Amino acid sequence: MKIYKVIGLMSGTSLDALDLCYCHIWKNLTRWEFEIKTTRSIAYDKKRYEKLKSAISLPADQLFQLHNDYGTWLGEQSRLFKDEEGLEVDFISSHGHTVHHQPEKGLTFQIGSGQHLANASGIRTICDFRTNDVALGGQGAPLVPVGDHFLFASYDFCLNLGGISNISFHSNGKRIAYDIGVANMLLNHITAKEDIPYDKGGQLARKGKLNPSLLKALDGLEYYKKPYPKSTGYEWFISEVAPLIDAEKASMESLLHTAVHHICGQIGREVRKLSSKDSKTLLVTGGGAFNTYLTEVLQQKTVEHIILEIPSRELIEFKEALVFAFMGVLRIEQEINVLSSVTGAKRDSSSGVVFLPS
Repeated sequence: MKIYKVIGLMSGTSLDALDLCYCHIWKNLTRWEFEIKTTRSIAYDKKRYEKLKSAISLPADQLFQLHNDYGTWLGEQSRLFKDEEGLEVDFISSHGHTVHHQPEKGLTFQIGSGQHLANASGIRTICDFRTNDVALGGQGAPLVPVGDHFLFASYDFCLNLGGISNISFHSNGKRIAYDIGVANMLLNHITAKEDIPYDKGGQLARKGKLNPSLLKALDGLEYYKKPYPKSTGYEWFISEVAPLIDAEKASMESLLHTAVHHICGQIGREVRKLSSKDSKTLLVTGGGAFNTYLTEVLQQKTVEHIILEIPSRELIEFKEALVFAFMGVLRIEQEINVLSSVTGAKRDSSSGVVFLPS
């Protein structure tokens, strides 16, 4: 039985940190299993945060310079993680950081050059998991549902509350998943106006009051009317969501309060549509799972027979990095790691590009 020893790297749209997850992954007869051995989260300093945040507006030459520099930095952090923890590593599996995602135009781009990463770390690297699916006519997202399918199949629904909220579930013999809409990206945008990185535990949102006109405007966004498969990203947030918030004069607390009710209302609407009256389990991971007020409102916005499962802190924080490590294993095994039932592509694929250090 081959045990793969992998570092999974994840940087999400909420721009909070780089997550590194060292795990062992193996196949026990027909079932994939994993063990998270050690993790590390590296918060972005203000300079790197601003670089990543503004990357979407960079001209091509500066964007590719950032692509290379960020890849080198990812490699350096991976090498430090490996050396300081004394890890045996077969390969690194990196998501990169999404800058452009416009699948309707056939475009998706994650910075973090795989060759620079491999060279800086000295370790074989797999990255660029989205491009192939987009080339096959898919959304290139979400990708994590392949991990939900093989590693977390005991749950009826898997909900990720990162910068974007997305949901995954099994239906009629197929895994279905899509981006529901905005999540932490909206909350962090509001707190950033007061130079606060995030609303810890939802304490500020809890103090606010609902703004009915803002809630109606957010709920009325066209994206929410689209059928799945669908995915979204920072471009949509900047063009459609942020202007609604920036035009409001309400207090930060009331903006956060209204945003939480919007986020949970959209998730609740989707879950109610998808579930029968039987008891269902909803696994909640991603940074939003730490927001106590948000999870309380989420329980209110779903229904009584939906049981929210909040797992260990480690799994909440590092599930996506774990799944990208798993996607790398599937790529090495030449097994399917991107599901067309999720992305809408012409076919399933085994995606990811392998880079060797030199």
